Amino acid sequence: MPRQDGRSAATAATAIAAGATGAEILVIKLGALGDFFLAQTALQAIRRHHAADRLTLLTIPSLAPLAERSGLFDAVWTDRRGHSPVHWLAMRRRLRGGRFARVYDLQCQSRTDRYFLLFFPGPWPEWSGTAPGGSHPDRYPGRRTVPVLERYARQLRPFGIEPDRWPDLSWLDADTARYGLDGPYALLVPGSSPRRPDKRWPVERYAALAQRLAAAGVRPVVLGTALESGLAAAITAACPAAADLTERTGIAEIAGLGRRAWAAFGNDTGPTHLIAATGGPTVALFSDASNPIHALGRRTLVHHRPEFADMDVDGVLAAADRARAL
Repeated sequence: MPRQDGRSAATAATAIAAGATGAEILVIKLGALGDFFLAQTALQAIRRHHAADRLTLLTIPSLAPLAERSGLFDAVWTDRRGHSPVHWLAMRRRLRGGRFARVYDLQCQSRTDRYFLLFFPGPWPEWSGTAPGGSHPDRYPGRRTVPVLERYARQLRPFGIEPDRWPDLSWLDADTARYGLDGPYALLVPGSSPRRPDKRWPVERYAALAQRLAAAGVRPVVLGTALESGLAAAITAACPAAADLTERTGIAEIAGLGRRAWAAFGNDTGPTHLIAATGGPTVALFSDASNPIHALGRRTLVHHRPEFADMDVDGVLAAADRARAL
């Protein structure tokens, strides 16, 4: 097992602690759309802490435009997560060439643990994460099941970094007038990862929710990609007043719709976490299929039942009232 070069780590730590400016800092966050928004408070806190340093994010290609738009990073690198020796050699050259004083691995997977090994034979930067041999190990039983705000706060605390309670997504918005949503509307996010259909509240319950909302004068609006078109069709068939915006919204449009909505209802999936992060009233629907159970947003309420069969429309609407009152 490699050991971090003590002299290089101590030098980097001393320089950062002394307030030296211009240090090269790397943040690793791969993951998916929802993970990116769940990490916003940590990313923003790291940016504040390293205001005078150069901050680089290593992420996946699909998240790079979003990361660049956030304005949090001086550079955004991508990893296509290849497995060939050529890929790993190229990654090694790039990481070692970055001359990083400190690395915050917020992903903490076996792949990102291997990034640490790429610095062999040293010198190593300070390393916060689960990689064996790192200067600031963040390894403990059940780590992956700890809600993200607690997990990141624990990881960053040794550096004097404390994430805010709520994310700030003021940088992400769009004009939503073209959708013609006059009057109050509620967003429905009935999908999930195709690999995790067990995270979906049944579509017939979403359809019943849409009917109740429409009867109360709130127009239901279904969001999703082409993969959710069948779910949207089932909801609009039961509730013709509902609007089907599947395949018609990008990330910025979802954010714009979310912060202006009467409320939003969604499963444990990326668009729900995005909407929650905008600060709009959001009811995040969870069963025990999700672990951990968490969502971040100033007006977000996590509505959980061990089994979705026990989650009824009345309870979900009552949760929306509580979210709107936050």
